[in-house]
Amino acid sequence: MRWGDIKASFRDFWNEFKRVKFGIVGLILLFAFIIILLVEPYITPFPDASSRWRDITYWQDNPNSVPPIWINWFSSKKRAPSTTLKGHDFSEKQVGKMKIIETIFTYNYAYDLPPVDIIFHGKIKGSSTIMLSLERPDGSKVDLVRKSISTGDRGNVRVSIDKNSKIKAYNFGSRYDTPENRARLTRDIAEPTKILFAKAKKGILINPEPLKGAYKIKATIILPNENSAIDNLHLSISGRVSGLLGTDNSKRDIWSGVIAGMKWAFLIGLLTAVVSVSVGVVYGVMSAYLGGWKDSLMQRIFEIFVSVPLLPVLIVMSAVFKPNIWILIGMMSCFFWVGPVKTVRSMGLQIKEETYIEASRAVGASSGRIIFKHMVPLLIPYAFASMALYVPNAIVYEATISLLGLGDATIVTWGQILHDALTGGAVINGLWWWVIPPGIAIALMGMTFAFIGFAMDTILHPKLRTR
Repeated sequence: MRWGDIKASFRDFWNEFKRVKFGIVGLILLFAFIIILLVEPYITPFPDASSRWRDITYWQDNPNSVPPIWINWFSSKKRAPSTTLKGHDFSEKQVGKMKIIETIFTYNYAYDLPPVDIIFHGKIKGSSTIMLSLERPDGSKVDLVRKSISTGDRGNVRVSIDKNSKIKAYNFGSRYDTPENRARLTRDIAEPTKILFAKAKKGILINPEPLKGAYKIKATIILPNENSAIDNLHLSISGRVSGLLGTDNSKRDIWSGVIAGMKWAFLIGLLTAVVSVSVGVVYGVMSAYLGGWKDSLMQRIFEIFVSVPLLPVLIVMSAVFKPNIWILIGMMSCFFWVGPVKTVRSMGLQIKEETYIEASRAVGASSGRIIFKHMVPLLIPYAFASMALYVPNAIVYEATISLLGLGDATIVTWGQILHDALTGGAVINGLWWWVIPPGIAIALMGMTFAFIGFAMDTILHPKLRTR
């Protein structure tokens, strides 16, 4: 076929496709998914989410089980969001062999609910002493942390206010509150940030009122070795809202997980659909062309596979063998191929009687040449439509297997996120942002290919007649 004929055929197809409105919607959604995949590293705050989804240390600075940042738009009480602060007013002094380095971080607090934690980070090789202090908008100063650290060659320093400042924050609040309130709140259950970001008055321990304004956190690092050096000093503010889709109970960013799961959804759906439909089309054509006892035998084999309930089989096999994603795709393909067989066989029986097929046999063409050269190409339009319709099935089946805890735990899929939400009590605890986004993603992906498949079936099916 010449290039001009291909362009003309494509132009005719596109002119008809444009008339099917839900097909255009599916195409728009597909392009949107593809664009998101291409720009994934630029739209996720955690670009390594796919490879480090189970790595707790990668997410440790995030708050635990907090809603998305846009919740503040609809809430009367504004929650402090997660953010990162860089230091300023950097100074360095040499005292004998020691180095004393100071830097100040300014945090503009303008919310009703304070952050969950403030975490100091730096890269310091060897031993050091870290001192953190807080200057509040009302002029009060609170010494938060004094901690000696030896990092060795790793050099990474991490100091959490929440873990190391309970006593200091409690003692600060006790100066202003009543003995009754001090008795009601012990040091062990005190939340430092609620006290440190509250007005210094009665009730600061039990019913704190936010003190808004500029807070200055001063970090002092003492290095005993004059050859020591520091780098990358910053503060991570763990807020009470975080990211576009919040966090789960392992502090993982849901938005990053949903985006990372998109490429696996494409891979699972498309690969399963291509393999299974290709096998089904070839099988159906061969059954129709060979005829006789071969056709009967192939149809009995087809009936055996089509009568097997797929989901229970997948559940049992996944529970027994603990498959990875490739084996799971292979198992689904082993059962999905039966879908197009009956339709393809009926089409093949019609094509088989065409004059040019008889002519090919008369000149000695082999069965393989006739099937793959003359019959299968006529069914390619139907195959494409079927592939589009099979993608949602594959995605839903994988999500179902993963939801039951039988999927591949080494990758991030939407089903895995839903499984973690189920086991983590997301529904019971009202963590809707952990459940709804992956569910919507599955629905949108399925709807995308279903719309395209229905549109292609509407357009191409009448053209399957042989001229």
